[in-house]
Amino acid sequence: MIDLHYWPTPNGHKITLFLEEAGLEYRVHPVDIGAGDQFKPEFLAISPNNKMPAIVDDAPADGGPPISVFESGAILLYLANKTGRFFADDLRGRIEVSQWLNWQMAGLGPMTGQYGHFHVYAPEPIPYARDRYAREAARLLGVLDKRLADREFVAGVHYSIADMACYPWIDPYDKAPMDLSGLPHLRRWREAIAARPATVRAYAVAEQHRVQREMTEEMRRNLFGTPSGTA
Repeated sequence: MIDLHYWPTPNGHKITLFLEEAGLEYRVHPVDIGAGDQFKPEFLAISPNNKMPAIVDDAPADGGPPISVFESGAILLYLANKTGRFFADDLRGRIEVSQWLNWQMAGLGPMTGQYGHFHVYAPEPIPYARDRYAREAARLLGVLDKRLADREFVAGVHYSIADMACYPWIDPYDKAPMDLSGLPHLRRWREAIAARPATVRAYAVAEQHRVQREMTEEMRRNLFGTPSGTA
């Protein structure tokens, strides 16, 4: 059994995508990041950076005690190695998957996250920041579109954890949509993943835990570390 500490964010979706594809048994433990659940001692014991997702595997492959893993990329690698699925069997294939997984973790995720912060969550518009991250997010989407021009999936012909990592970060903000019209290969890939039954199930899990509410000062502090008394 995998215990998944989760909230319906792009990084959270990565893990439900894998678990649903692999058919692993798991149970969700909601971590309401707006309410500050990520700062509770019991969560910090498994995710010391106070970020979700995190997992606890009570049946690791070595037969030892439960293993906890934090950081979405590390979780995907752990699950891929545990199951022998959605990675690659050969050295060169593993390099392809690993480098694009790290590309997402170091580039696409953080830059698109900053795009979302300054276009959706910032209390006041900052034109320089909006332009900076809009251009960089668009550049990264262009890199991915070019990559997908001559292959079905990010790392080649097989669906992998690199695809699972990238997919949730493609245009994730309803209030600040990105222009994908000039990215035909990315759109084709995205539509194919969206149609996978496991993707449908993973996003159904997200809907079960989604909470609609107005942003408050407490939520802003919990999400963004805004000092008390400031916007």
